[in-house]
Amino acid sequence: MDKVLVAQTVANRLFATENAIDVALIEASQLLQAMLQARQDLRISAVVGDRAPAQLAQAIAALSAARSAVVETHGELAEAKLRVGIRTKLIGVFKKSAILEDSVTGSATIDRIAG
Repeated sequence: MDKVLVAQTVANRLFATENAIDVALIEASQLLQAMLQARQDLRISAVVGDRAPAQLAQAIAALSAARSAVVETHGELAEAKLRVGIRTKLIGVFKKSAILEDSVTGSATIDRIAG
């Protein structure tokens, strides 16, 4: 199998993973905002249900750490690509419909093209 094709397959999965983590961070952040807003709208004391936002903040921190790890993976794969003799730059171009579809359906499929 062609090395560039194999590398592009891996790159597409990497791009999908990066996007999925970003979508998860956005969703979790919006959930935190909604939870805090609901507490204020209902005029509930801050001490009621305090653990839920704190636990969600921990989840957001974990997602952020995962994002950093995937970014580091991206760098390592870029170096590995050169070591195996692939000089083609594997870049991705998002199609707007794919981004919207991902956030609505939860699908990790991202339409990208090699440039």
